[in-house]
Amino acid sequence: MAGRGDLRAVSELPFFVYGTLRPGERNHELFLRGRTPAGEPARLAGVLLHDGPGHPYAVRGAVEVEGELISAAPGGYGALLSVLDRLEGYAGPGHPRNLYEREVCEAVRLRDGARVRAWVYLAAPGAAPGAPIPGGDWLSRPRLPGGPRTP
Repeated sequence: MAGRGDLRAVSELPFFVYGTLRPGERNHELFLRGRTPAGEPARLAGVLLHDGPGHPYAVRGAVEVEGELISAAPGGYGALLSVLDRLEGYAGPGHPRNLYEREVCEAVRLRDGARVRAWVYLAAPGAAPGAPIPGGDWLSRPRLPGGPRTP
């Protein structure tokens, strides 16, 4: 992991998403449709995925998390960043009301092995992650029979 979420410190980095923003999940349709071209499967090293109340939390750890690398549609970076910050409960670096912290990550690995820098939302210090998700993949977590995939 590199730095905290100050946009002035980095260029228009892609985002690594690992939960309800992945394709097929509710927030992907609600918040990414029309704002991003197709994403690319990716993995993030050095984190552990935990269940939360209808969404996951990634925390620093010794395993990998499965996810998707997404980029903004041309001309839409600022709007996408704003939407994602609101959705993820991010008010700024170290803000006491943050649900997640937005950080630059150097360890996003694509299927071909290439490494990419990307923004990732990690659980803020005040968050209350639940049980770890085996295998680090939100989409293959155990779910209640007949229950929705996301809230």
